[in-house]
Amino acid sequence: MKVLALDYGSARTGVAVSDVTGTLARPLEVIERAGEPDGLQRIVDLAEREQASCIVVGLPVTLRGERGAQALETEAFMDALRGVTALPVESFDERFTTKLAEAASSTAPSDAVAAAHLLSTYLEWKSALRT
Repeated sequence: MKVLALDYGSARTGVAVSDVTGTLARPLEVIERAGEPDGLQRIVDLAEREQASCIVVGLPVTLRGERGAQALETEAFMDALRGVTALPVESFDERFTTKLAEAASSTAPSDAVAAAHLLSTYLEWKSALRT
């Protein structure tokens, strides 16, 4: 099962994708203004090209687990994305993914690396649920 992961930001959204086994994540690219119609279509096109089974969006909750303004904006983005794709769209706690991406040495854009960290954590969580 391939999963497409998004580290949403109103200006730049990092994208990562898993392998077909759902165990490895790799940074893919960055989409500018993903919440606008062209950006949403780009996500749909990527999900189709990558043959993704679902889309996971990082939800930026506070350290106390509360939803602030950015989380509310992300949830609105997820609603818009659900309006243009038949794929399931899930949220997943993205705390610390940006910091991990900044610390990583990679040639990929940091937003895409953050999405890959988000996806790795999500895949580990899903795997733990199956065991």
